Amino acid sequence: MIALDNDLQSRQSARELVRNAKKAQAILATFSQRQIDAIVKNVAQEAAHHAEMLAKMACEETGFGNWQDKVLKNRFASLHVYDAIKEMKTVGIIHDDPVKKVMDVGVPLGLICALVPSTNPTSTIFYKALIALKAGNAIIFSPHPGARKCSQKAIEIVKSAAEAAGAPAGSVNGITELTLDATSELMHSKEVSLILATGGEGMVRAAYASGTPTISGGPGNGPAFIERSADIPRAVNDIITSKTFDNGVICASEQSIIVERCISDEVHRELETQGAYFMNESEAAKMAALLLRPNGTINPQVVGKTALCLSQLAGFSVPASTRVLIAEQTTVSRKNPYSREKLCPILGLYVEEDWRAACHRVVELLTNEGLGHTLVIHTRNQDVIRQFSLEKPVNRILINTPAALGGIGATTNLFPALTLGCGAIGGGSSSDNVGPMNLLNVRKVGYGVRTIEELRAPGHRTEPRPHIAPVSALATGNSSLSILNDMRFNPAATPVTPGTTDTRFAQMSCEQTTANDDITEQNVERIIRQVLERVGK
Repeated sequence: MIALDNDLQSRQSARELVRNAKKAQAILATFSQRQIDAIVKNVAQEAAHHAEMLAKMACEETGFGNWQDKVLKNRFASLHVYDAIKEMKTVGIIHDDPVKKVMDVGVPLGLICALVPSTNPTSTIFYKALIALKAGNAIIFSPHPGARKCSQKAIEIVKSAAEAAGAPAGSVNGITELTLDATSELMHSKEVSLILATGGEGMVRAAYASGTPTISGGPGNGPAFIERSADIPRAVNDIITSKTFDNGVICASEQSIIVERCISDEVHRELETQGAYFMNESEAAKMAALLLRPNGTINPQVVGKTALCLSQLAGFSVPASTRVLIAEQTTVSRKNPYSREKLCPILGLYVEEDWRAACHRVVELLTNEGLGHTLVIHTRNQDVIRQFSLEKPVNRILINTPAALGGIGATTNLFPALTLGCGAIGGGSSSDNVGPMNLLNVRKVGYGVRTIEELRAPGHRTEPRPHIAPVSALATGNSSLSILNDMRFNPAATPVTPGTTDTRFAQMSCEQTTANDDITEQNVERIIRQVLERVGK
């Protein structure tokens, strides 16, 4: 009975948050761009000010990653994101083209429900709050229970900063009674305009199943292909830097390495030089048993742990200098954890004969998991880059950069984001690095610039067309006759698909009439009847 009461209470609390947020957003929607920008700026500055404190809180509470890298993520999600969005026009007329006579008007979606993962609990709150407020929306967070304290502290900081800069109370808030019922209440509320989902597959699926429009980031399984022309020491450094950043919890980070056989020995030596440990068959089997739970999902115990900690959990020892663990692989399947997403410093390694074989392996890995997400290539060969860019089923292809940081836009000029859309191929609604423009509607305004008579006249001629009474009379309400009337004066402009019998017949009939210069009412009516018979009217 107590549990039931808690669930009911959490649902009621969620409803109250929604009511307050709707009232706040109605006021927020009247704000000018200057007012919105002042709120966003204050939130970003306050968030950055608390970056280290929140990083330490998150690391201590979740046990994932390391606080030093979380500081960088918090500052990235506040200051870097702010720098990218501060000049954006999101309120009122956001684009005006006096030449083409069209305008775009930014319209807030309304209320955003934001799901927050335990792997990036505070940085995700900063990032989502900034892009939601920039678009004129209110936002309610549903944190992960495993990151309750640090998430709630981050929400308090954002909320206070927003209100101090003029945002109405209720514009930013979060669930405090973290139950599935409360989150479900939010996701199914008719007052919620959009779910911005970042988290596990189960939560993302539940968001889409709610019937509320959803933008999500999907699971990553990014392969890193080292092509023979690559700067091998730099490529290895990028991969290890990425895979050890916050102990591998960013979904864009590399999950496997694919290397051409002709350089495999050199890559192997360089990996060992830079701190990689190659597990033998027995050690790789022990680690595989640890990585996945019986239901086939990732074991939370391994997420965000160091290579040393992981080896100890699996029951074998490695040198103290070990940074990443590598298992050489030849197969790809859902049961093989080395061919799937591993949110920790572990990599699978595949050796292929050439770049074409590597292409096939990349597609096989992405089809196994991570469709639509991220791929990284280390190469100096522009032809290889173009080939991969044209064919690979991902929405982020990164060249010569650490994937974890390149995918989110830290070491690349991609839009800075912590929600990385996987598009339709990945089961999502957007392929973007999600930003403010994904969180507003654009109202289109278009002035009339041509008349229907001009549309009917080939080449938009302005001179008046000769008047043929029978055609005009018969053409009323019948577009086929209007088309014929146009064809009479320009046979080549027939709208029927070229090469069809009807096209040739219509053109022939019009050309014959033109050649004979015999434009009588009887001739025109005869042609009309013949054309209509041929098109089955």
